[in-house]
Amino acid sequence: MSVETATEAAPVPKKGMNILFGLTLFGLLLFLWLLLGFSTSSFWTPNNISNLLRQGAMTAILAVGQTFVIITAGIDLSVGAVVGFSSVTVAWLLQHGVPLWPAMGITLLVGVLIGTFHAFGIVRMGLPAFIITLATLTSLRGIGLLVTNGSTISISDESFTNFSRADFLGIPSLFWMVIVVAIPAYIFLHLSRWGRYLFAVGSNSEAARLSGVNVNRTIYLAYILSSTCAAFVGLLLASRIGIGNATQAEGWELQAIASSVIGGTSLFGAVGSVHGPLLGAFILATINNGANLLNVNAFVQRIITGVLIIVIVYFDQLRRRGSR
Repeated sequence: MSVETATEAAPVPKKGMNILFGLTLFGLLLFLWLLLGFSTSSFWTPNNISNLLRQGAMTAILAVGQTFVIITAGIDLSVGAVVGFSSVTVAWLLQHGVPLWPAMGITLLVGVLIGTFHAFGIVRMGLPAFIITLATLTSLRGIGLLVTNGSTISISDESFTNFSRADFLGIPSLFWMVIVVAIPAYIFLHLSRWGRYLFAVGSNSEAARLSGVNVNRTIYLAYILSSTCAAFVGLLLASRIGIGNATQAEGWELQAIASSVIGGTSLFGAVGSVHGPLLGAFILATINNGANLLNVNAFVQRIITGVLIIVIVYFDQLRRRGSR
């Protein structure tokens, strides 16, 4: 039995439907941009577009990491807390004289260790992914607040903080980081055997195991990638706001999950892509940005996001039924 056989255990959308869905998301994003461009005079200004790209960039990277986990039929509720804790980690290291590049490397290593801990809890301890990542969410917030004594840590290294404010070829540096993450993520997920293993495990883990897939190693890899992406976002956030704060990025785990789901990733596993969550993240960023420009109540923004998730998941169910 091959990995390809294992992935057939659960119905997945046909390739043509995946392409159509991706084009639909792109069309929705374009429609929102055009609508907001006509509705407000400030949407198409360079400052607003740059701000929108910066807002969406960090959520997009989180959503890509979250997608790896969801494809395996798992969930990672800790990514927002990992972002906040990582901002504290890099700020604390810089404050104590650690050079910039080693400080960034150690912060990313912390992300790897957190992902490893999650996978250990799932694989070796038999804990549900929901429980182990929820526990980490709470614990990391507490550890970060304990380290900072409930305060923030300022970052004085201007070479670090200036990065998030810089542009390259007229495009914000933070958006370039999305490209830096997205290209290898696409190659990994869609063009490598490890990507096929993720889909196989999410489709039917037992069938994947019988076909020779190391299921445990694949789960480790998915959660490590998710937490490492979150740690990387923590670095970007610390660069942007110039402080380390354990309470930052609160609720971002829900934004990451929502972006991934809006982008076509199935919470049942075995269905997902890289481009979908990226589009989903910028659709959410556009909705939030446009709502702010139009002075829409923040509570209404949440309602709009919730309704959008319901609609997208409903059409995802239709796609799954149509692929049978």
